[in-house]
Order: sequence, then C-alpha cells, then structure tokens
Amino acid sequence: MFNIKQVRFVNVVRQTRQLTLHAPLYGHRWYPDEVYLKQFAGSVMYPTPETNKYFRIIHHAKLHPVERKLQNMMINFGPQHPAAHGVLRLILELDGETVVRADPHIGFLHRATEKLMEHKHYNQSLPFMDRLDYVSTLANEQAFCIAVEKLLNIEVPPRAKAIRILCAELSRVANHLLNVSGTILDAGGITPFFWMCEEREKLYEMFERICGARVHCCYLRPGGVSQDIPIGYLDDIYELCSKMECRFDETDDLATGNRLFYARCAGLGIISAHEAMSLGFTGPMIRGSGVKWDIRINQPYDGYDLYDFDGVVGTFGDIYDRYLLRYEEMRQSLRIINQVLDTMPEGEYKTDDSKVCMPSRKEMKTSMESLIHHFKLCTEGYPVPPGFTYTATECPKGELGIYMVADGTSIPYRVHLRPCSFNHILGVSVLGPQLMLADITMLIASIDVVFGDVDR
Repeated sequence: MFNIKQVRFVNVVRQTRQLTLHAPLYGHRWYPDEVYLKQFAGSVMYPTPETNKYFRIIHHAKLHPVERKLQNMMINFGPQHPAAHGVLRLILELDGETVVRADPHIGFLHRATEKLMEHKHYNQSLPFMDRLDYVSTLANEQAFCIAVEKLLNIEVPPRAKAIRILCAELSRVANHLLNVSGTILDAGGITPFFWMCEEREKLYEMFERICGARVHCCYLRPGGVSQDIPIGYLDDIYELCSKMECRFDETDDLATGNRLFYARCAGLGIISAHEAMSLGFTGPMIRGSGVKWDIRINQPYDGYDLYDFDGVVGTFGDIYDRYLLRYEEMRQSLRIINQVLDTMPEGEYKTDDSKVCMPSRKEMKTSMESLIHHFKLCTEGYPVPPGFTYTATECPKGELGIYMVADGTSIPYRVHLRPCSFNHILGVSVLGPQLMLADITMLIASIDVVFGDVDR
C-alpha cells in the first residue's frame, strides 16, 4: 500500500509531466559587448547623401530626425502565374501580406470572336462557341443552337433535346471536376487532382465516341445534333456514371473534412446575396450566396422541366460554400443523366427541314435533291428571317447569354456574347481586398474563370 508521501510524490510527477520544457530557453544566453553597442547608441535614422541635400539632421537636440514614410508594395500576379487559371494579370497592392487593392487586367487572349461571327454563316460560327469555354464545350453549343432555332422558329425533336441535355450535363460534370480538383490543388492537395483528371479523361473518351473530337466537339447543330448516338453508348455512360459517384465519395472523404483545406476556404471571399446580384453574378457564384436562381429551373429550355433534380443553394457565400455547391451539382447532374438514360425517346435526332439540317450520307448517294441541299448548306448556309433574340442557358460557370440579330441573310448581322467569366472576374477587385496574398489563388479558383470567355 502507498503511504501519503508516495501519493503526493506521484501527484507532483503527474503535474510536472504536463509542462513542456524547451531546453534552449534555459541555456546560456550570449549578449554583445557593451563597448561594441555604444557605437550604435543615439538616433536610429542615419544621414544619407540624399538626406544631406535637403535636410539638416541635428542629433541630441530639438531638431528631430526626418521620419521616412513607408509605401505599400505593388506586385504583378500573372499573367503567366500557374494559379491564375488563365492569362490573368492582377496588380496587387500589398500592406505586408494583406491585399489592399486588386486590379484585374485582361485582354491577353483576345481573338475577336464576335467580329468573326459577322463574317461567317451560322453553321460556320458554331465552332467558335467551343473555343469560348474550352472546359465545357457542348454546353456552349447548346446556347447558340437554341438562339438560331428561335430566329428560325423551328422545333427540335424530343430525342435531340434529350441528347443535348445528356451532353450538357456531362460537360457540367467535366467542368466541376476540374474546378473542384483545382481548388484543392491550390490549397496544397495534389492527389484529388490526379483522381479527377482521370475521370475527365473518361468523359473526353465519351465525347470522342459521339462526335470524333475530344475537346472542340461541334456536335450540336441548329435543329438537333449532327449524328445519332452510337450503339451501346448509353450503357457505357451508365457504367461510367455509376462508378464516378464512388470517385466523388473518395475525394469528399479526403478533402472536404480536412482541417487544413477548411482553414484555407472557410470565411474567405464572402459575398452577400445583395452584392452578388449587384455585380451581375450568375451560376454557382450567386447560388453560393443563397440566391435561388438556376435557368434550368426558373426558365426551362430543351425539356429540362421533364426531369427531377434539385437546385443547389449555399448559405454563407464563401469559398467553402462554392466548393460544396459544385460538388453537389455534380451529383445532381448524374441524377439528370440517369433519368435521361432511362427515358431516352425514340425518333429522329434532327428536324426534318432539309433547308436547315444537312442530309445523311446515305441520302446524298441516292437523292439528287439531298446532294444539292448539302452543297448549298456547306457553301452558302441557310437564310434566317430578320429579327433578334436574347437566349440564355445555364452553363457550368453561370449564365451564357447570346444576343443575336438576323437581317434575312445567311450571316448574322450582330452577335454579342454575355459570358459567365467576364462578370465574375470583376469580383476579384471586390472580394480581393483584406485577404492575404496566399488567399488570392483560392479566390480565383472558387470564381472559376476561363479566359476564352473573358477575352473573346
């Protein structure tokens, strides 16, 4: 049995084990020689040749040394910075490591897309849409096709609409895969980037199977799609999507609850619902602030009202909310894709108006009229009745709007694009101040910009 002294000794030992002793703090400390320090006594500001020209500094008297003012540092962030997600140049004014002002400079990728569209007929203008947002190409083509169909006043067959929705949602998944993994990569986690890029490669293989091109597909056409889906394509899409959700869960387990990733995202880049609407934000940028605005739900197009899915809305409007929102949007896109696979209608994949849609190769070899239609459509295009339209679709990054004016010829009189990224990049100047320099990379990643959109 322990006596009282032994018990007290054990308690003292337990108390001392809780203390952390840092050995260097208890070692011998070295101090400079007092004689050596005397030469540095007195005023801190030393006269320089510049100050001697303008100021007369008298030490140890009533005339004090002139105080030098500190100026904030101005640095260039980009346009070749790997974390700028494109050719973005930011001029940052820094107070220490705190951003005082952020001034985005754009225009390094300017290609005059809108002007070029005024010199091409409508089918020739379609590939320009792929070059705008080159991460989600098929979703851009959908907006252009719907705008032309409004001017032509033609109806698209149900099968073509279902194929368009399938392509658009696959593009949404591909876009968010890159953005979510890029956000994690900017925070310092590289493993999910490799995982999600592998899934994007599988999606690109599916795009290649349906039209022959991986990135710049040019598959959707005014009046429908260019060709029907191949045999067994829907089965492969189902298998791909069923496995992709498991990849989402794996990345979710690794990154979402990670305390380091949470610290880099939570509470940063906050924008309120009122500010988001004032700045013209759309898509995940405005839904992350709590605004329930999704064009697929509020203004359905191409039969989106036939499918059951939820519009994802955030609460706090910070970087972490936008990250979680895109994650959930990918799951909702897979939900839409599964419904499309279950209810894919039979029938034609393009309208039967031979003045608008090209005939098949089989028809061209047996029908003279089909050969003439093909020749006329490839050389001159199709005339569009005079009129104008503003057509908006819900692209992965936000609202893609097309203002198109037709003058009765086969070439549009005016095409103006309202891209998603152009409005959002202006948010850097609003959200950037008061952040740390390292948080600017996270902010740009959460905004999700592509500079084909901005510098069109």
